[in-house]
Amino acid sequence: MTLTEEKILNALKHVIDPDLKRDLVSLGMIQNVRIENNTVSFDLLLTTPACPIKDNLKEACIEAIKRFISDDIVVNVNVKAREYKPISGEDLLPGVRHVVAVTSGKGGVGKSTVAVNLALALVQMGARVGLLDADVYGPSVPTMLGLEGSVPNAKTENGKTILLPIDYEGLKVMSIGFFIDADQAVLWRGPVASGTVRQLVQDVDWSSLDYLIVDMPPGTGDIPMTVAQVLPLTGAVIVTTPQRVAQADVRRAIAMFRHRAINKPIIGLIENMAYFIPELHPDEKYYVFGKDGGKKLAQELDVPFLGEIPLMATIAEGSDFGKPPVLFGPQPVKEAFNKVAGEVARRLEIIAAEQITADASS
Repeated sequence: MTLTEEKILNALKHVIDPDLKRDLVSLGMIQNVRIENNTVSFDLLLTTPACPIKDNLKEACIEAIKRFISDDIVVNVNVKAREYKPISGEDLLPGVRHVVAVTSGKGGVGKSTVAVNLALALVQMGARVGLLDADVYGPSVPTMLGLEGSVPNAKTENGKTILLPIDYEGLKVMSIGFFIDADQAVLWRGPVASGTVRQLVQDVDWSSLDYLIVDMPPGTGDIPMTVAQVLPLTGAVIVTTPQRVAQADVRRAIAMFRHRAINKPIIGLIENMAYFIPELHPDEKYYVFGKDGGKKLAQELDVPFLGEIPLMATIAEGSDFGKPPVLFGPQPVKEAFNKVAGEVARRLEIIAAEQITADASS
């Protein structure tokens, strides 16, 4: 039997991306096919290093070649992340592919906790990630990462001072909290707040990132809306809790991002404090605030549901003492954040594919 590149590609056309609903060959995800005797090698180009189904796609490629050509073929799949032009913010953030706002309709739902641990989970999945703490009301990221008192380094380029993000376990971090006293009340109006956030975007060396996670100011007032307009967002992740009062605010948050002045996709909804897990009985779940509230709300509002985060004492303790639970917490918490991060990555690639298709047809 003579192996040819055509035969290899025809076999791989049977492998369908489950989200984009197209085969890997037509999506341009198969590159550099090499044949040597009975061994086939090629690159599988993923849209992001954090692709949650990369192992499944790799195995599907191997199975397709063995099934449609020969079971005796040795298949080597080199999984790589392809370089992409950013789909948003080409001028303001030229090296960043996705800018993700993590927001809530009100304070107290764990928005910052979700933002910090979502960012770190994406780092663990192999992505290049930055975290911008844009919560001018109460920047809590320095506390959650144990970075209180830290001062970012700076460099000079063409006579301009450029700040360098602080590195935390591979995560690039910048926060308004690095520049104000912890006891200082921030009384900024929209234009001042938005100008400060813009500086933290354009005067910071973010370099190349797959994701920039932005911890937004809570609520839907002047400052959150102004900040959302300033940032070159790909979309928004909405954080809620099971209580009905929190869910009422979610509707306003979604309406803000769907408003024509912002008009950005809703990546999905995360339900924080969804259920209680006792420390000594990690296999037990107690839905103390009701069950499936976030999931039902997502269905009602026609937005994707990204997952649930449990309520455990270790989450609050870890956040207070600079020990993010996705790194230092118990296994159920780590698994919950990793699952949500995978869903966020998946949804972002669907949004990117939809935009590319829309651009091509326009």
